[in-house]
Amino acid sequence: QLPVVSVQREAEAQLLPDVGAVVTCKVCSINARFAKVHILYVGSTPLKSTFRGTIRKEDIRATEKDKVEVYKSFRPGDIVLAKVISLGDAQSNYLLSTAENELGVVVARSEAGVQMVPISWCEMQCPRTHTKDFRKVARVQPQFLQT
Repeated sequence: QLPVVSVQREAEAQLLPDVGAVVTCKVCSINARFAKVHILYVGSTPLKSTFRGTIRKEDIRATEKDKVEVYKSFRPGDIVLAKVISLGDAQSNYLLSTAENELGVVVARSEAGVQMVPISWCEMQCPRTHTKDFRKVARVQPQFLQT
């Protein structure tokens, strides 16, 4: 009687971002009206394939929405925590929001290539060059620290 070894494949079902889900995404490009992102995680679960998302200018901050400037909130390459607010439009982009204190940039690199340190809700600083850059900084909650 030989022992039986079997291999089970994990379910092929792809996890999809849903309205209200907190997602981790990477900023790909920005312009004056919105930031384009690739969604990498839903909660703490990595996605098998990335989804495209858009963070509109008016969804970046909860207050003073008319004063928001996209380039002072995000830069390409930033890692952002955002909330899904809509399943998107004809381009099949998810609409995302960072209009809560817990949402926004969690990882940013300076021009020197060093990970920046948050110094306020709207600024990050390079520890090497001490230059400051504007960002919409997330006040990270403990449940998101493992992602």
